[in-house]
Amino acid sequence: MSTRYPFTAVVGMDDLRLALLLNAVSPAVGGVLVRGEKGTAKSTAVRALAELLPEVAVVAGCRFSCDPASPDPGCPDGPHGEGAREARPARMVELPVGASEDRLVGALDIERALAEGVKAFEPGLLADAHRGILYVDEVNLLHDHLVDLLLDAAAMGSSYVEREGVSVRHAARFLLVGTMNPEEGELRPQLLDRFGLTVEVAASREPEQRVEVVRRRLAFDDDPAAFAARWAEEEAALRERIAAARTLLPEVTLGDAVLLQIAATCAAFEVDGMRADIVMARTATALAAWAGRTEVTSEDVRQAALLALPHRRRRNPFDAPGLDQDKLDETLEQFTGDDEPDDDPDPQGPGDGGPGGGGGIPPQGDGPAPEDASDVPGNAPGNTPAPTPRNDAAEAGERAAVKAAEPFRTKMLSVPGLGEGAAGRRSRARTEHGRTTGAIRPRGALTKLHLAATVQAAAPHQRARGRSGPGLVVRRDDLRQATREGREGNLVLFVVDASGSMAARQRMSAVKGAVLSLLLDAYQRRDKVGLVTFRGRTAEVALPPTSSVDAAAARLEQLPTGGRTPLSAGLLKAHDVLRVERLRDPSRRPLLVVVTDGRATGGGADPVALAARAARLHAADGTAAVVVDCETGPVRLGLAGNLARELDGTAVTLDELRADSIAGLVRDVQGNHSARRAA
Repeated sequence: MSTRYPFTAVVGMDDLRLALLLNAVSPAVGGVLVRGEKGTAKSTAVRALAELLPEVAVVAGCRFSCDPASPDPGCPDGPHGEGAREARPARMVELPVGASEDRLVGALDIERALAEGVKAFEPGLLADAHRGILYVDEVNLLHDHLVDLLLDAAAMGSSYVEREGVSVRHAARFLLVGTMNPEEGELRPQLLDRFGLTVEVAASREPEQRVEVVRRRLAFDDDPAAFAARWAEEEAALRERIAAARTLLPEVTLGDAVLLQIAATCAAFEVDGMRADIVMARTATALAAWAGRTEVTSEDVRQAALLALPHRRRRNPFDAPGLDQDKLDETLEQFTGDDEPDDDPDPQGPGDGGPGGGGGIPPQGDGPAPEDASDVPGNAPGNTPAPTPRNDAAEAGERAAVKAAEPFRTKMLSVPGLGEGAAGRRSRARTEHGRTTGAIRPRGALTKLHLAATVQAAAPHQRARGRSGPGLVVRRDDLRQATREGREGNLVLFVVDASGSMAARQRMSAVKGAVLSLLLDAYQRRDKVGLVTFRGRTAEVALPPTSSVDAAAARLEQLPTGGRTPLSAGLLKAHDVLRVERLRDPSRRPLLVVVTDGRATGGGADPVALAARAARLHAADGTAAVVVDCETGPVRLGLAGNLARELDGTAVTLDELRADSIAGLVRDVQGNHSARRAA
């Protein structure tokens, strides 16, 4: 067995270590979501925690780790009598991002259930993690339906597997820990709320601390056993402290004054629902037990708020997580009761600095840090746009970035046809979940039985198979797999005109507001997004395709305008991006959204013809396209409409993009695309 990095040897990250330890003391807290940039030892700290948990007593031979003192009466391996018992270390089970539903919850053998009438159940990862740790690395990349199943099991303490009327239930109580890099996409607010605590981690900017991290890591890699032995005493002390806190936990009392502080804090920060109040109460209780006290103090409530509330303040993908500490202190002071204990708790734990206090507010902001304005390329020398026939003053030079207008709800844009991409909420697709549309012979293990088709296939052979009882005689060849239709997420690639013709401040503000609205829509529909901009002489990929709409919004906010309109360069750059993405993820279908007034004033001797040729490349690839027409004024040239026809797509104005302004935009996108393809 490989040696794990010692928990007490982790440098810094007090909030992370404290959150993990509080869940080890009281799993009822509800788990930890660890948010942070790559390479910050998130996984190292989580894996190290498993070595600190006490051993668990289990019924010998039970695949579901039943406690001999109180075995689960519904255990599939039960009932358990006074059989043998054994002790084993607490497990840490890792859930891979690409795991299937059967791997998570377990698999029920439908063939044996139909033919033999027995419940043959193969446990999944939820059963393996019972009374231990379930760790999900990159939880934000996990399919939403798996996250729902995971969090439901964590909340209820049990897992249900149901297939065509046959169901199995088993206990599944575990410490849930998820890690994620916000740059790769966010969890929905509804799912964020299901994690008890959250912490933000970032690499230290202190040279001395970074040196110590490197020194310890190199020492561990050179001789893991010797390094672990150096920290054995601290590990043992921390293990004993966890056990002592678990023993003390039932004796901790929550006074009415403390409960009032918790309720007032959640109300002051306008947290939705009541889960935050409950989590704060459990966290404050665990903090008191961790400090060796039987009464909860205001400082426990304050620390609990810093761990339990920041992620619950996030209502849309562009909200920055965090908590106003001044407001928190004012609320706690306002509702301080007279029965507050006078002792000054010392939450410091053993090890390097101790994972006790924390108390630092998670870093403000979400996703990648905004680029410095100096990093945004401007017009190169000699690249001043030449006057156009209209000679707009807006095209005279580069303008600074303007703030986006207020976002609005948009009409849904979708890709025509039936795809097979990742589960989402945009375009029609064959999926594991959705309405049943037909049946096929299973190619591998049967997962979704089509009962009517199976019975229909087996019925003609009953006499030949010697059927004598009331049940059907079902063979493997009779089984039929249900085919289902749901929705998929797409790659929405924005191509935004940032040239001088778009530079009027009020106009560009409206354009940014429209793109921001489409980004919000992409977030809600589980899409990947990318951003290509063009201005001056060239186009650039402002954001490669990613699941983080936060990053796209940040790039959009910084976008300056000015210069010529190299429309062909923008379309060609988008074509290159989509070509690469088709190789990386061929099942994810793209939707091209071009935001422009349709003018082309740069890129060659005949920029209009070059733009048309570039557009036809997308049409030849069958890429679904929408042109958002930004042309304004009483006289319109209709250039965006011409571009849409070359793209074999459709054009909509900024006003028509609003959900309450037009009807049937989806029909237009699909119908126009299909009709032109047929022609």
